[in-house]
Amino acid sequence: MKKYFLFLLIFTVSFPISALEKDTDAILKELNDAIKNKQQYVKIKEERILNFKKLKSENLSKEQQYNYNKTLYFEYQKLNSDSAIQYVKKNLKIAEELQDQELFNLAQLQLVTLYSSSGKYRESEALLKSINKKNLTVSLLPNYYISYREFFEHYAANSDNREYRKQIGKYRDSLLSVLNPNTLEYQINRIQQDIFINKKSEKPKKELLSLLHKIKEEDPQYAMITYLLGKISEAHNQLEERKKYYALSATSDIKNANKDNASLQELALVFYEIGDVDMAYKLTQSAIEDALYCNVQFRTLLMSEVYSIINTVYLEREAQRKSDLQIYLLCISLLSLFLLVAIIYVYKQMKKVSRIRTELYETSQKLAELNKDITETNSQLQESNLQLSESNLVKEEYIAHFFNLCSTYINKLENYRIILNKKATAKQFDEIYKILKSTTLVDNELEELYKNFDIIFLNLYPTFVKDFNALLIPEEQIVLKQNELLNTELRIFALIRLGITDSVKIAAFLRYSLSTIYNYRTRARNKAAVSRNDFEEMVMKIGSISLKV
Repeated sequence: MKKYFLFLLIFTVSFPISALEKDTDAILKELNDAIKNKQQYVKIKEERILNFKKLKSENLSKEQQYNYNKTLYFEYQKLNSDSAIQYVKKNLKIAEELQDQELFNLAQLQLVTLYSSSGKYRESEALLKSINKKNLTVSLLPNYYISYREFFEHYAANSDNREYRKQIGKYRDSLLSVLNPNTLEYQINRIQQDIFINKKSEKPKKELLSLLHKIKEEDPQYAMITYLLGKISEAHNQLEERKKYYALSATSDIKNANKDNASLQELALVFYEIGDVDMAYKLTQSAIEDALYCNVQFRTLLMSEVYSIINTVYLEREAQRKSDLQIYLLCISLLSLFLLVAIIYVYKQMKKVSRIRTELYETSQKLAELNKDITETNSQLQESNLQLSESNLVKEEYIAHFFNLCSTYINKLENYRIILNKKATAKQFDEIYKILKSTTLVDNELEELYKNFDIIFLNLYPTFVKDFNALLIPEEQIVLKQNELLNTELRIFALIRLGITDSVKIAAFLRYSLSTIYNYRTRARNKAAVSRNDFEEMVMKIGSISLKV
């Protein structure tokens, strides 16, 4: 995970996208990611410090030890003021041992700022008064004025005293008089002074934007420039820009592991103003954590005032959420009650289904009786066919065919009953209704019945089709289709040949209307090559019974 995070940081630096080109939402997302991973940034800086400490040699001279401690002071200055104070105090001792007044004064000035930022104003002021400005070298004058300016900045943070504000302006003017005008530090301080004089001037903003395009996002001064742009946006009531620049500044400070982060506090106030209490609370908590980590007392006091306001609103919001949660729980309870009622209803429905299953079972019993009736009907048909037999051999063949047919029907009906019983047991009532409504079974059985009838009849009267066609005029003779034994017209006259001359019975057997049977019989008589009155009588004389063994 650590390697992946470092790779991500390197990748971001290698392919930079100007922050000013991003929209506010993207910048805020980056800030949220930075807050989420701020411990990683601190860890990176601490590892860098640790690696530097490992480079220390036992044979360092006093001057080298002083520079070594000064480097660690700069590393810890915005990360952990207590550690920074520790290394500055070491340098005070080294400067006394070396009897080097300039090094001693530099360490004292560094200690002044650390004391004032950590809330030790009396110690800081005492140190400042002990330093004689006249004894300072030109190179230390910037440090001297910076120490005074920051002392009053830290002190004024807890007291809105106009006199302190004047002192800040005074020492900033003095600082500008000794700084090199070509340096970035000079330009930033001069712009700060312009803002101090006239917050609504457009000139500082243009100059800051110009500087912003010249430095990289990882530069520590990037956070200061964007912070000042946020202050200018605040003076001009430009909410979106204010939010954008404070977010950029806060993100830069977090990535640089700078725990003295003023932008987080300002951004928290912005979100509080627009009613986003959750975000304001999150930013305030992060800022207080950083201030306590670094031991920046003046920042902690400032954040405590903001935090108390935001925390009150946040707690009220949380109380409202709890109230809403109780309402939701009540709703869930009511829904659970409705669910219980639904279960009872379903149970009753299941009982109804059980009754329906019983009824279906009774229906299946009736179907069995109906099947028995069908079997009896088939037996009667067999007996009728036997009466038409002209020899014992014909009778035996005829009976054998119909017994086989009846056995097949019984098996099919038994299978049908088993299928219905299984589906009723499985409560597949929709499937049962579907099967009972379907006519496919009856149609298939009729087709099988007619096929068996055709086979048996042609076994009895193998020359029937040929003899029947002989009774018709040549152009009206019947030509059967491929694989077709008999067609409807031939079946009608086959039944007549068997002695079934009643059109009602023929219609019932073939499942046609009475008028259709009459039409077939009349049409056939009209096509006859013999007398119309004698046609059916001659049909009944066709062939003689024979068997295919």
